Amino acid sequence: MGKRDNRVAYVNPIAAARARGPVQNSGPTIQDYLSRPRPTWEELKEQLDKKKKGSRALADFEDKMNERWKKELAKNREKLLGGSEKDKEKQEKKEKKEVCCK
Repeated sequence: MGKRDNRVAYVNPIAAARARGPVQNSGPTIQDYLSRPRPTWEELKEQLDKKKKGSRALADFEDKMNERWKKELAKNREKLLGGSEKDKEKQEKKEKKEVCCK
């Protein structure tokens, strides 16, 4: 009985890739990217000005939310301040009772 042949065939990956031929492109090339249409300087300035001005609808929404927030803040302040005044009055009454009873 002879020994088995353990040798493995080695394939040069570069040679195999060359044998397959050129790769099919599946998307835009670099040349397509570089030759894409670009805005002119004036168009770019207009776009930047629009961004600086912002959206009118967004400004209105922010104003409305600010008003709501201010109203809610005022309510919470009244609750806290009103509650603390009541607590102060209760404490004063207790102190008066304690002083009187002693």
